[in-house]
Amino acid sequence: MTLSHSMLAIEISAPGGPDVLTPTSVPVPVPGHGQIIIRVAYAGVNRPDALQRAGAYAPPPSASSLPGLECSGTVVAVGPGVTRWQIGDQVCALLPGGGYAEYVVTQEAHALPIPKGMSLKEAACLPETCFTVWSNVVMRGGLKGGERFLVHGGTSGIGTTAIQIAKALGARVFATAGSDEKCAVCRDLGAEAAFNYHTTDFVAEMKALGGSNLILDMVGGPYIERNLKALADDGRMVQIAFLQGAKVTLNLAEMMTRRLVLTGSTLRPQSDLAKAKIAKAVEENVWPMIERGAFRVVMDSEHELHAAPAAHWRIESGGHVGKIVLKVNP
Repeated sequence: MTLSHSMLAIEISAPGGPDVLTPTSVPVPVPGHGQIIIRVAYAGVNRPDALQRAGAYAPPPSASSLPGLECSGTVVAVGPGVTRWQIGDQVCALLPGGGYAEYVVTQEAHALPIPKGMSLKEAACLPETCFTVWSNVVMRGGLKGGERFLVHGGTSGIGTTAIQIAKALGARVFATAGSDEKCAVCRDLGAEAAFNYHTTDFVAEMKALGGSNLILDMVGGPYIERNLKALADDGRMVQIAFLQGAKVTLNLAEMMTRRLVLTGSTLRPQSDLAKAKIAKAVEENVWPMIERGAFRVVMDSEHELHAAPAAHWRIESGGHVGKIVLKVNP
């Protein structure tokens, strides 16, 4: 297959709101050593895309300036040293950026096969959330069966993924969400209980249960101190974003006296090797969950590539449940 020299993509014309996402023509990427080119079928839309668009989350120096951190599609070119993939293989992949385009380059070790029985549209929703949840909840947070696990933002892409993976691991799962309807979705996905944060104090609820052994939080701000109070002794809190602010004043005496662990990570700046290790763990552990029906993609909406601004308005509205995708070359 001969690739064209240029392709349609969505660029960030300037930092700002969703309307700064504009169509453009850019060169088709060329694969380097160990890299593959994917003809994008669908691209996932994630919160970090919106942060990058707003000027609050700069891509790593070696990454594409185009947004888009996950996709599904077909391998159309391979670089020197690629051994796993061949032209024509269908994959989903974690990307360093550049997913909002007709073609994208990524490391071969960051691509995974499409799970059995799953569509390309659904598979585009897997990499960013599955890599994030598995690396933070299991690899960093050490979640074990029988433990009490609390995730905030239970109906976000991360939340719907975390609920199902934690449930499949045998944990007791709890979630927060912004409406009774969203709480019902959390319970349907496997949460033992879900708390409407407008009407219910999750700290009191978790303390009544003995405290949470692990909390996954992307809210930050005032939630950080509340999370510490909601933890059981020897509990762990993993921070993956700060939607309400990264700077707070904390009395860390409680951390010492109750032996609490505060940790966190963000996926994009990690090394290619670190991401490859996460990819291997996800394929070995999460893909079997999907294939036995213990985990499914919760889909909110689909938008054409040129309608990327509408997708960003949707993700920032707070009304979405599950994942949002862009349709590129289905």
